[in-house]
This record gives sequence, C-alpha cells and structure tokens, in this order.
Amino acid sequence: MRMLVAILLGLCLAPAAAIAAEPLRVATFNVDATPAVGTPVAYAPVRKVLDPLYARGVVLLTGEKPIVLCAVDWIGIGNGGHDVWREELAEAAGTTADRVAVHALHQHDGPRCDFTTEAILADRGLGGRFYDNAFCRRVIARAADAVKDAIQNARPVTHVGLGQAQVEKVASNRRILGPDGKVKIIRWSKMTDPAAIAAPEGVIDPYLKLISFWSGDEPVAVLSYYATHPQSYYGDGDVTSEFVGLARAARDAALPGVLHVHFNGAGGNVTAGKYNDGSEAMRPVLASRMEDGMRRAWESIEKSPVTAADVDWRVREVQLPPGEHLQRETILAALDDENAGPQARLGAASDLAFLQRHEAGAKTDLSLLRIGDALVLHMPGELFVEYQLAAQKMRPDAFVGMAAYGDYGPNYIGDAIAYTQGGYETSNRASNVAPAVEAILMNAMRELLDVEEE
Repeated sequence: MRMLVAILLGLCLAPAAAIAAEPLRVATFNVDATPAVGTPVAYAPVRKVLDPLYARGVVLLTGEKPIVLCAVDWIGIGNGGHDVWREELAEAAGTTADRVAVHALHQHDGPRCDFTTEAILADRGLGGRFYDNAFCRRVIARAADAVKDAIQNARPVTHVGLGQAQVEKVASNRRILGPDGKVKIIRWSKMTDPAAIAAPEGVIDPYLKLISFWSGDEPVAVLSYYATHPQSYYGDGDVTSEFVGLARAARDAALPGVLHVHFNGAGGNVTAGKYNDGSEAMRPVLASRMEDGMRRAWESIEKSPVTAADVDWRVREVQLPPGEHLQRETILAALDDENAGPQARLGAASDLAFLQRHEAGAKTDLSLLRIGDALVLHMPGELFVEYQLAAQKMRPDAFVGMAAYGDYGPNYIGDAIAYTQGGYETSNRASNVAPAVEAILMNAMRELLDVEEE
C-alpha cells in the first residue's frame, strides 16, 4: 500500500517538477513597420520618413504555450486589426491569441490599423483614406515570420533583472482642474500657454520601470514601461518613432546585440506639454531625458535567478460598457452625411465599429505576466494613469508595470470621476466607454493581481 501511495504521489508531482526544472528561454524579434511616402498615417499622408518605425518584441518559452509580447510604433491598433495581430502572432508562435499582447506606442505620425473601421468606411467609398490595410497585413506577416525564426534561436535565460528610475521633466498631466473641480486647461502635447506651463505636473507616474533578461552575465533583452503621450511635434506626415523611439535606439546602441522593447504605460491623460513647446529643438531634448531615465533604470537593476516555474500568465475577459452617446441611429446619420468632413466620418466609423463589436458580444482580454517578483498588466485603450497608480497600490509588495494602448477600439478610458469633470479625453468625441468602465477594470485588475476587494 505504501508503495502504491508513493507511486501515485510521484506521478502527481512529476509535472510540477518537470516545469520547475524547465529553463526559461527568450526569443527576440524586430521588424520594420515604416509606411511608404504618400500613404496614410494619423493626420496626413506620409511626407517623409525621419526615422524608421518598428514592431519588436519577445517570445517567452517555458514548456507551456509560448507568451508573445509585441510593441508597435503606430498610433493605434484597434478592433479587428488588434484581433488579427494577435491571431497571426499566436499561430506563428504555436500558442493561442489570449497569450499574445500587442500594444501601440501611440506616435502621432504613425499608421492606424483597424480592419473593422476601415471596412465600414470602404462600404461608403471612403476606403484607403485613413488606413492602408495591405501595408498593415504585410507588417503583420513580417512580424509573424520573425516570430517563427526567433523561436528557432531562443536563448536560455538564467536571471531576470528589475530596475526603475524617475524620468525628469517629461510627463505632465494634461487635465488641469479649476477651483470648481472641472477641467480648466487642457495641456496638449505641445504648449506655449504660460498658464499651462506654470501649472504643476499633476498626477503622473514619474518612474520608468525596466525588466531585463540575462543568460549568465550576458543581457538578452530589455522591456521598459513609461506612461506618457510620446509626442513632441506632429501632424504633417513626417514619420518618426518620436522621443521614446529615439531614446530606445540610443539604448540599443549602448548595449549592442540587446533588443530594447518599450511599452507605453497608462498615459492617456499624460503628455509632455509642460516641458514641450512643440519646436523641433525639443524632440532631442525629450529623447535625451527619456534615455537618461532608461540608463539610470538599467544601472539600478537587481538580478535574481529565474526558471520557467517563475513565469505565469493570467487572463481576464471583460466587456467594456459603451458610452450612452453611442446610439446607432445617431452614428449612422453622421457616418452617412456626405457634407460632413472626413475626420467626422472617420470618428463615426470608429464609434460604429466599437458599438457593433459590443453588440456582438466581443470581449477584451486583460492579461498579467508574472516573472519572479515582477507583475506586468496589459491593458486596452488610452488608459488614464490613475489605473497604473491603482495597480501599484494594490500590490505594494511587488514590482508592478503596465502596458496600455492594447486594443485601441475604446479610445480614451478615464476613471469614473473624470467623466464628471469635462475636458477632451472623456468627451463623446474622444471616449467610447461609459463611467462604469472604472469598476469593471479595477475588479479585473484585482483578480489578476490576486488582491481581495477592500
């Protein structure tokens, strides 16, 4: 009888022991994602390319289904576009789409990718004006091929390094409240208004967080997270990875052979507006400040051993509530108004895309990656920084990072009080979700972070 119990116990423990013994491996990929001159980007056709755009990321191999993390130098990837990105990378990696996180960095002279909205526009003869589907699909295919190749050359990882540093004079909250608690001044990405410049930084997360993967004493890849709109000047179709991409490139050069993947945190209500007048001279200044934060975060790294058993992936599905202003009849009237401007009809198409998906029961994946003591949440939309700060407060015992700008379909996502304060970000024009979104997201974050509700 004792022998039978021992055999059964051994069979039960064998899978866990196998996972514990499994080394963590990391594969890196990086492909060009630069649009051609004359093709559409966010606010104008491409006039020239100042520096290239990339889709770059890592694949984590643990013995279970792979985990793919990808950051793209585009303004947004939403709805059906986000679905296809995740599905294609999942197939390439031999995993499922719920184990793939794809995020845009939100550069404002970068392409849009949203196959749902583009289909709505194309039905009305407006196809190809704001989106270049063929280009988007080529980049997706290129990234998928790169993922396949990368996995063949994955490197064993023995240690993970965690570090953080404050970034000086970059981020500032864009919503400056008056004495009545309402938004008095909107601090855009570039500002010359003395009152906006003089106002305090406001609510931001000043820290850039960094996760590094090591094979012995050799660094393999770096993931960094910082919450801000990444614009210095924009709008004329001069394609650039902006100050975040330029800082990232500088770190690539400082650490040859080590891929640096940067994710935009919950920067929906954060810009560089307090410190940026929109002049060409400020872009390298902001890039230098970002690079300095990345460097100091790197220098602060504390390494610890890691195996596959130290990696976990959790997913929570949520349905984001549409704002009350999203009424089908009203949206269709605006969409089909041939006298309306192109941007107005684009906005209506985006609204309809989000509403249609909601009516069809589409849900949004929120996910959490655990690597040792590090926890990273992957979130949708132009999320307010309050969510990032709340996540850190939920787990003060851990190193908590956040990547936002996942599915771009909901556009801005404020906290509940923000919808009572006015301002652009929570207006009907800018946000597709209702104030109830805060409770839904906060509850899901608690579940992912394994925190009981107070």
